[in-house]
Amino acid sequence: MSDKILAVAAGHEITEGELMRLIHNYPPEQQVYLSDPRAKEQVLEQLIAFHLFARMAEEEKIMESEEYLTTLENMRVELASHMAATRTVEGVSVTPEEEKAFYEAHKVQFVKGPQVSARHILVDSEELAGKVAAEIRDGKSFEDAAREYSTCPSKEQGGDLGFFSRGQMVPEFEKAAFDGELRTLIGPVRTQFGYHLIWVDDKKEGSDTPFEKAQSQIHQELLQQKQRAAYDKKVAELTRKYGVEKR
Repeated sequence: MSDKILAVAAGHEITEGELMRLIHNYPPEQQVYLSDPRAKEQVLEQLIAFHLFARMAEEEKIMESEEYLTTLENMRVELASHMAATRTVEGVSVTPEEEKAFYEAHKVQFVKGPQVSARHILVDSEELAGKVAAEIRDGKSFEDAAREYSTCPSKEQGGDLGFFSRGQMVPEFEKAAFDGELRTLIGPVRTQFGYHLIWVDDKKEGSDTPFEKAQSQIHQELLQQKQRAAYDKKVAELTRKYGVEKR
């Protein structure tokens, strides 16, 4: 790391190494931005201000104040408690065998049901629905009709609802969409919201998510479970050892 002196603030020599150590404390995505010379200059200005305020704190004896000492003690205890809790869970691990066993025992979680991609037009009356349907059969595009007549916010996207699974729509709408033929005008279908005209763009069959694709998700879930169990066990152990009294 370079010892090149970039600035001297209140007698403190700020080196390029000190600047880079500060930059490395930033999240990776911000470090990319801070590689720009202008961004580095901004960080340097922050570092200069830091040392100026540090000198001010010395002169005003802030570190001798009751407020400072109380805050420092609180931070010391919080840091120690955090480190102790971290030590309790840092040795927890999950084996590939445990991941596989979880997958086999919870396969239903990794099954994607069939999906439908559909558009719809929602209107208040069956008569209007019939009129709109006639216009579509006469050549008007479903998208244009949705923008003109539909009362659903999806009208701005030509009635497009995207892909949805069973259980996401009201039963009457869901049945019509899943049972209907592709790229064929369906309806009017009555629901509690009004009358729908439906156009199914695409359908996807149900599929299983293979273990290899689910493994990362399973690992995180099991790791969190085991860490929580280790944490709870340690809290119970410490409660017995040191005692807890709620008032």
